[in-house]
Amino acid sequence: MSDDLHESLRDNVRILGDSLGRTIADDLGQGFVDRIEAIRGYAKSGRQGDTQSSRELIEYLRKLPDRDLLPVTRAFNQFLNLANIAEQHYRARYRRVEDYRPGSQPMLGELLTRARQAGHAPRKLVESLATMRVELVLTAHPTEVIRRTLIQKYDAIDECLSIIESSSDYPERASRARGRLEELISQAWHTDEIRHERPTPVDEAKWGFAVIENSLWQAVPAFHRDLDTLLLETAGERLPLDAAPIVFASWMGGDRDGNPNVTSRVTREVLLLGRWMAADLYLRDLEQLKAELSMWKSNSALRAEVGGVAEPYRELIKRLLSRVEATRDWAKAELDGRSFEGGPIIENSDQLYAPLLTCYRSLCDVGLDTIANGALLDTLRRVAIFGVTLTKLDIRQEASRHAMVMEELTETLELGRYRDWSEEQRQAFLLAELESRRPLIPRRWECSAETREVLDTFRVIANEQSEALGTYIISMAAQPSDVLTVALLMKEVGGEVSLPIAPLFETLDDLNRAGDVIDRLLALPGYRALAGETQEVMIGYSDSAKDAGQLAAAWAQYRAQERLVEVCRGHGVSLTLFHGRGGAVGRGGGPAHAAILSQPPGSVNGSLRVTEQGEMIRFKFGQPDIALRSMEIYACAVLEATLLPPPSPKPHWREEMDRLAGIAHRGYVSVVRENPDFVPYFRAVTPEGALGRLPLGSRPTKRRQDGGVETLRAIPWIFAWTQIRLMLPAWLGSGEAFCTRLEEEGGLETLREMRDQWPFFGTYLDMLEMLLAKADVSIATYYERRLVDEPALKALGEDLRGRFTRLHDVLLTILDQEELLEQTPLIRQAIAVRNPYIDPLHGLQAELLQRNRDADGAISGELTRALMVTMAGIAAGLRNTG
Repeated sequence: MSDDLHESLRDNVRILGDSLGRTIADDLGQGFVDRIEAIRGYAKSGRQGDTQSSRELIEYLRKLPDRDLLPVTRAFNQFLNLANIAEQHYRARYRRVEDYRPGSQPMLGELLTRARQAGHAPRKLVESLATMRVELVLTAHPTEVIRRTLIQKYDAIDECLSIIESSSDYPERASRARGRLEELISQAWHTDEIRHERPTPVDEAKWGFAVIENSLWQAVPAFHRDLDTLLLETAGERLPLDAAPIVFASWMGGDRDGNPNVTSRVTREVLLLGRWMAADLYLRDLEQLKAELSMWKSNSALRAEVGGVAEPYRELIKRLLSRVEATRDWAKAELDGRSFEGGPIIENSDQLYAPLLTCYRSLCDVGLDTIANGALLDTLRRVAIFGVTLTKLDIRQEASRHAMVMEELTETLELGRYRDWSEEQRQAFLLAELESRRPLIPRRWECSAETREVLDTFRVIANEQSEALGTYIISMAAQPSDVLTVALLMKEVGGEVSLPIAPLFETLDDLNRAGDVIDRLLALPGYRALAGETQEVMIGYSDSAKDAGQLAAAWAQYRAQERLVEVCRGHGVSLTLFHGRGGAVGRGGGPAHAAILSQPPGSVNGSLRVTEQGEMIRFKFGQPDIALRSMEIYACAVLEATLLPPPSPKPHWREEMDRLAGIAHRGYVSVVRENPDFVPYFRAVTPEGALGRLPLGSRPTKRRQDGGVETLRAIPWIFAWTQIRLMLPAWLGSGEAFCTRLEEEGGLETLREMRDQWPFFGTYLDMLEMLLAKADVSIATYYERRLVDEPALKALGEDLRGRFTRLHDVLLTILDQEELLEQTPLIRQAIAVRNPYIDPLHGLQAELLQRNRDADGAISGELTRALMVTMAGIAAGLRNTG
């Protein structure tokens, strides 16, 4: 990495920071800015080893009057967000989205060359990309802490940086951009960064649609243009017009697992919003095409369609415009509860695609290929990817909710108690009803409100075009009957629409049994008749890690995938694995390229589904240039995993992982499940209790309001530990496993061999290294000192920090490094630059938590807001928070 690139990033951080300083001085006076600089100076000196400065920082923060706490937290929070803008800008400009390790992300052109050298014919490369099916599923999981209004301002700030950098020969343009930059930063400073109300599921869906409108709508055709250029150079042909190697699905408005706010009515509204926005976006495309396609030369097919008009392309586009406009008006009328009396609407994507294809073929037939492959081809690509609904909406519901419906139904029909039946009895009953022609559910059944809501969701499915919907996911699935129940309800209520059904295996036990469950399911002739030759299975990352610890969970996920590949191959079924990854490492997060290539051989066979959650949607897809690069990374990784799969693990590596996972699991459980002081310590030292006040998303932070850690969702569980910089969920148990092996003969050599030769293990160590670099036991110690009184809890904290330190040391030994992140200096620099701005927020957060507890939770609204801002600021500084 050249110094010039580092300097570019530093320059932009300096430009934005100086502008923020001027804005704050205008608002609160230069004296306040001097105070902020003093705090930053203490933090910076403390980071350089000056313990006296660290003590002075804490003393300074504790003496701050209440009136200063909110503006101080806001100042540091704003700087961290501006630093993120500078880094995002750098990544987009230099096409580096995920990892700063040189050579870690091959460009698609380089990969195609490697595939050719490995013996794959040019035609094979085109076919592989044309048949590839990567679905990126945008989810509303609540880790995006920044308000949408601020995101829009931050995007505009990024545009100003681009103008300044490209205007060296146009000083007037650069000057205007600097003025606009100053204005935007002032707007951001004077905007409340914390939502006052939780977003509704519909708000979340609108945010997802805005990402498509503002970024992906431009990025998708650009991605395909680049792909076409590469394929023309490599194989002499373009990607087929209807190819959709990367498509987008969504859970926003469809994920009702533990979220009572997602109802059948909400799902229906979100589906209509998607139709409305899709129509609105296509209207803009069609207006452009009507203006540009003024040619008169056409083939006979187009003339037969429109007659002998002078401008045949415009005539056909005009007709299409009328139908798309009617579609937008119909969707709006439905949303408003009004009747629609307009003309015919677009019901499915074929009705939009076919007229555009007629124009395309006509232009090609009369020798106007250059025009055909311009804006018209871009619109065709958009229709292939987005359809007329923008995304496919997945539906997710807990297995227990479906079982509850069956329980109520069998009791109503006097068939017995469903919950008392064995798995074999359930399967026999469900299969018989699936084959029966008579309806099972009484027409005027007066069921409970909970059952009615489940059935109403299936009615929404029944009334939709199948292309609007994705997969039906069953969370906490454990048996074949969980899948058969959904199939039966879909048959009974869902009419002609039949969605793919994906069981989600989440806990350690469920992962270990996943292969056998699918084996038994696919062996049922009645189910195979429904499912056909494909099966989708979702692998849960967050709940399995919370249940078992990260190392044990990662190995269980790997083995589950291997077994599922083997089972589906044995049944002659095509398997698609759906990876429920989060942003944080403790929830399966990390660079997508490395993550995909670390999967078992054969598990990525041209097909992949993966969740993109919370703030990671903005980091990966929030701007067209970054979205373009993110799509390239996914296409690269899936193509490489398909054509050049990683090696199978050697038998002694498997034995090693079995042993490591067993030791790590025991170490994790002994603390989290078996130590009676753990839950009280967790609640005392982290801001978990205050997290519920942060209006992150529409979903509650807990599945139940009583109980311990097991009731807490994986996101707040990880978010809370991240706030105090201990990052415990991502590493607890790993240290015991590695220390044990290093004490034994040959342990270090085996671990290094696995690191160098097995992508799964090497990627795991890379993620662990990054997490440990972001962690800071001295900060966790301060939280404990300020917030924990009981000696037993303090003893547990000391034990946890000792475990962390031992893992830190043993990891450096395995990696053969003197310090963490030696191979990724820019990540190390990014963390170092942010620390002097995050450290004061930690000090302020601990202080505010203590003041809140002293006041029995009754601190002023301004101090509550300051506490929320510290959470947002720390999340912004550390980025992958949940």
